Amino acid sequence: MNKPILQQAARDARGLAMDAVATCKSGHLGLPLGSAELGAVLFGEALQLHPSEPRWLNRDRFVLSAGHGSMFLYAWLHLAGFGISLEEIKKFRALHSLTPGHPEYHHTPGVEATTGPLGQGVANAVGLAISGRMAAARFNTSEHTILDNHIVCLAGDGCLQEGVSAEASSLAGHLGLDNLILFQDSNRVTLDAMLDVSQSEDVGARYRAYGWDVQEIDGDNMDEIAAAFAKAKAAVGKPQFIIARTLIGKGIPEVAGTNKAHGEAGVKYIEADRKALGLPDEKFFVSPEVRAFFKTRQEEQAKIYAAWDKTYQAWRSCNADTAKVLDDALNKKIPNLEITIPHFAPQETIATRKAGGVVLQSIAKSLPLFITGSADLFGSTMNYLSGLGDLTRDTPEGRNIHFGIREHAMAAILNGIAYDGIFQPSGATFLVFSDYARPSIRLAALSNLSVLYIFTHDSVAVGEDGPTHEPVETVAALRAIPGLDVIRPADPEETAGAFAAALERTDGPTLLALCRQNLPNLSNIPVAVRRHGVFQGAYIAKKETQQLEFILLSSGSELQLALEAAKTLGEGTRVVSMPCMERFLRQDAAYQEDILPKSCRKRVSVEAGISQPWFQFIGLDGKSVAINRFGLSAPGAIVLKELGITAEAVVAAAKSI
Repeated sequence: MNKPILQQAARDARGLAMDAVATCKSGHLGLPLGSAELGAVLFGEALQLHPSEPRWLNRDRFVLSAGHGSMFLYAWLHLAGFGISLEEIKKFRALHSLTPGHPEYHHTPGVEATTGPLGQGVANAVGLAISGRMAAARFNTSEHTILDNHIVCLAGDGCLQEGVSAEASSLAGHLGLDNLILFQDSNRVTLDAMLDVSQSEDVGARYRAYGWDVQEIDGDNMDEIAAAFAKAKAAVGKPQFIIARTLIGKGIPEVAGTNKAHGEAGVKYIEADRKALGLPDEKFFVSPEVRAFFKTRQEEQAKIYAAWDKTYQAWRSCNADTAKVLDDALNKKIPNLEITIPHFAPQETIATRKAGGVVLQSIAKSLPLFITGSADLFGSTMNYLSGLGDLTRDTPEGRNIHFGIREHAMAAILNGIAYDGIFQPSGATFLVFSDYARPSIRLAALSNLSVLYIFTHDSVAVGEDGPTHEPVETVAALRAIPGLDVIRPADPEETAGAFAAALERTDGPTLLALCRQNLPNLSNIPVAVRRHGVFQGAYIAKKETQQLEFILLSSGSELQLALEAAKTLGEGTRVVSMPCMERFLRQDAAYQEDILPKSCRKRVSVEAGISQPWFQFIGLDGKSVAINRFGLSAPGAIVLKELGITAEAVVAAAKSI
């Protein structure tokens, strides 16, 4: 290890952070300054990276969970040779720059996960480690090891206070993820105050209790950092937790070691402090020696990559079929699931959650890298993949993940698996518990991750469990997330179409809201119409045979009520099934007009949830048969009738227009 040049690199990285935050008059100086030595060892010595191939399959993944310290990551990615120029560093937090306020996946080369909300990165790293473990089990052979990388995460004290990191860390210990190394930037500071104002626990003891190996080091001592990392990388059987004691805001003594160093409070002192660090007057300075060092390091990394690629090509030659599976996954290539999923019997009466379970068995055969999990509800969400085994510390090839009662961690871990880009992740719980997972679902949508959520028990028809378990506002709240497709299918064939549509989508997440109660197979509507109608978001379930007078719109289990109401309202009534509002709104204007002609203003929506989302389709002249209150505890059919979700109510609403 070339400590003199790495010390110089740490100084230059501090200078880049100071100058960037000062220039934009916004940002967080504390972590980039306090953890500079850690960055120098990781990016200058320890991490297996190849900046010219930022998505190299066997790279070490580095996740900055404490995303507010983004200038730490940008500075080191710049020095290491990733595609972040000095001009982009100068445009920190500027419009359309590669250096936004918090790291964003798909936006900045070398960023492995979108982080910002504290603790998310820890759980994402657990997901990346699970993906790495599963991939190694499937693709490594006795002749060729193509995957032996590590997941490295840097988290702050605040990340480890958030519950999502605790949930995920507990599962990581249980699974024995020894390819995961978590550094704690332990500076004993939070934004408002010193850490001891809100915390007195022994974090190391907590992680030992989770089943992790724990080391504690001086985060300013490069020898200790390097030794701890080497020990962690060689460990077998447990994830690794390294507590690095650091000084927040190191280099600005006026605020260092205090909560004032967390943000940009130290900016007013940096002119003198830059000089004290040995930096010249030139802003955004990087010494020629540091540039030369990282150029040499890139050349060394290129040789390591070339040696790996030789092994990889040999593996491909010997394992052509397996290589195709991997290629298809990385290229997001999947078969036409809409036509490969078997049809349901026309007279079958079945809950969409149960139909979903049937559909998944077919999908699992078509997609060998499709995996699923549940938050302790496989028996209710019915998404267990029969005969395909459980993921455990001893069986990483298992395709079912028991997340335990950890909804938030489940969703964040699914994101981590999706960030890795090899497996198609899905997870399940009751729909009402999506509120526990919502922050991670939002980040999946923000990051365009192809994640599938299978959320069941979708309405007050849950019944006896009562209002705590009956989602009424939940579907509407999820529909409000930009980029998230929410599909609420009406019968088993729409359910088949919903799964096919979700898995063929590659630019964002999809949530399926499935019911508990049995529903009829709406066999009067052709199977192809129902299945493909889900892809379009909405379709005509019953077309009028006389001049159009009414349009009834619905999604999910209430479509049968709209169809029943249409019989009373007469032949001038059209029924539109709208399983996915988001998909319908992406259709062109001609298709939307064909389904919902503007000439017909007598429109009624019916859904066992709040009315708000439907007004964009029914207009101010329309009526919404909905539930704008919490539910009741009673058998589901009784609750629906008591709350006015009936065909009679739809008829009355239409006639009242």
